[in-house]
Amino acid sequence: MTDNTSPASEADDWAAALAEQTAASGPEASPEPAPAPAASHVFQQIQETASVAAGVTALDIARVMEVPVQLTAEIGRTRITIKNLLQLSQGSVVELDALAGQPLDVLINGYLIAQGEVVVVNEKYGIRLTDIITPSERMQKLAR
Repeated sequence: MTDNTSPASEADDWAAALAEQTAASGPEASPEPAPAPAASHVFQQIQETASVAAGVTALDIARVMEVPVQLTAEIGRTRITIKNLLQLSQGSVVELDALAGQPLDVLINGYLIAQGEVVVVNEKYGIRLTDIITPSERMQKLAR
């Protein structure tokens, strides 16, 4: 092929090559399906998937339920200098910005999702959730 071929002659060349390939494959071989049947095959798979969507959805939800997340309970925060940090020793008291009796923040992967209070359960610390942050409140805090 030369560089000065027209698009129409290129289309004719492609059609001739396709016809030659079809003839060479023999009468028992059927030509490849056109893009339209392929598309209908894809949509057929989607429809079949939709018919068993309840089972697939349950499986997907089960997978999501097994994803580990990091839960953090934050009593308060403070900023100190490195000099003061190096002076800390056993028994040192660090003042936090939270007030006594104020609810602590419960974070999932660093995002505030609830507030609660410290409780003791079977000689272990726990958190009693007192306020769950709604998704709209979370979005407002992220926008700040």
